[in-house]
Amino acid sequence: MGTSHRTPFPVFVLLLLICFCKSDDHLTPSKLLSTGDKLISNGGIFALGFFSPTNSTTNSYVGIWYNNVPERTYVWVANRDNPITSGSPGKLVLTTSSDLVLLDSKGRTLWTTMNNITAGGVETAAILLDSGNLVIQLPNGTDIWQSFHHPTDTILPNMNLPLNNNLSMYLIAWRGPDDPSSSDYSLGVDSSSSLQILAKNGSRPYWRRAALDGVWVYAMYQSKSGIIMSQTIANRGGEFYLTYTVSDGSPSMRVMLHYTGMVKFLAWSSNSLSWEIFLELPGSSCDSYASCGPFGYCDGTQAVATCKCLDGFESDDHNLSTGCQRKKELHCGEEDSFITLLSMKTPDKFLYIRNRSFDQCATECSRNCSCTAYAYANLSTLGTTVDQSRCLVWMGELVDTGKHGDDFGENLYLRIRSSSVSKKKTGALIALPVLSVLSVLVCIYLVWICKSRGWQYSIMQPNTSMLIH
Repeated sequence: MGTSHRTPFPVFVLLLLICFCKSDDHLTPSKLLSTGDKLISNGGIFALGFFSPTNSTTNSYVGIWYNNVPERTYVWVANRDNPITSGSPGKLVLTTSSDLVLLDSKGRTLWTTMNNITAGGVETAAILLDSGNLVIQLPNGTDIWQSFHHPTDTILPNMNLPLNNNLSMYLIAWRGPDDPSSSDYSLGVDSSSSLQILAKNGSRPYWRRAALDGVWVYAMYQSKSGIIMSQTIANRGGEFYLTYTVSDGSPSMRVMLHYTGMVKFLAWSSNSLSWEIFLELPGSSCDSYASCGPFGYCDGTQAVATCKCLDGFESDDHNLSTGCQRKKELHCGEEDSFITLLSMKTPDKFLYIRNRSFDQCATECSRNCSCTAYAYANLSTLGTTVDQSRCLVWMGELVDTGKHGDDFGENLYLRIRSSSVSKKKTGALIALPVLSVLSVLVCIYLVWICKSRGWQYSIMQPNTSMLIH
């Protein structure tokens, strides 16, 4: 009986099918992306391709969305303000000058990265990573462009948001639930003051994160198994970045600037098959920008958030949201002093002075008659070798401050007229002796009355009664 020989054809077919079924995460100059095509990250977490909003059939965009989440959720859009119109097809190409270019059916450029680097040539690739980041990578592994540096409305874990106003990067909300075009709501580093995040409606601030204070990790969301999302401050070459990190095994999580202007922290629930909000900002009246006016502060330690005046200040009406005025005007000299306000949200509109000790920071403010307050933080925990300290000083009004619990906030050193706070103490020092003398005189008078009327009294031992004759 002859030996049977099996043909290798089925194995070849199997290998061919595996090759075609494997998700492709690369785009090269020799391979373009057309309408209907998509890239899928190596682990199948994210996809990139063409899409049209739910209620639109005429406009289409190139974007990135979660590939493993049933509810279509977009995290980045390339041509948000310049869609492909009239339902015509488009194509995304990687040029030999290392640029991604989106073209419509007539060959018009709707969006491009504008790198203009010829070093990579045909070996350059655009790669969709499992982090949701789309990168253009040279043959030597250098990333020359990445979508994480050009976000739309979403921060993904491990995306770095710079806390320096010379590295502008903003989230801009969608205009509506089915309209990815840019709205008036933005979130990013304050263009006038480094070290803080500011949310604005047009040019008007409506929420602000307090200035960087040296605490480099905040737990944002916790479960029974431990921290799921943390807010981390990272130092890279003397520049600070805010990053959200998640624990291993945690669900898909993101931070987005909603089209309503709310900053939402969301986690995907496999039970409800929906995005669940675990934090929203602004979350209370205390979060609203300058809700208590100049020299007022929002006390978030109360059951109901309440506007109050800073020590040494008072309000001239019942509406504290209009702010407070000094009880005594400052006199630049010995009559002025500084008091310590604990667990405060640092106010807005500060001047950042680098490389100062605490005493030097205090001197910077005390010797300037226009300085109304200062705050100091040690940044050495952030690992910076450029600046070990953070000295903030304020000139003029203090706005958008608040009082937090013991675990949040920092010391704010407020300049006031000494008599503004010493008056109460001096009054108490005078009142106590006077009350003591009056008490003694009243007692002597009562004893004299009793004797003059012939009354007798005695205080019996415990368990007996007092007899008055």
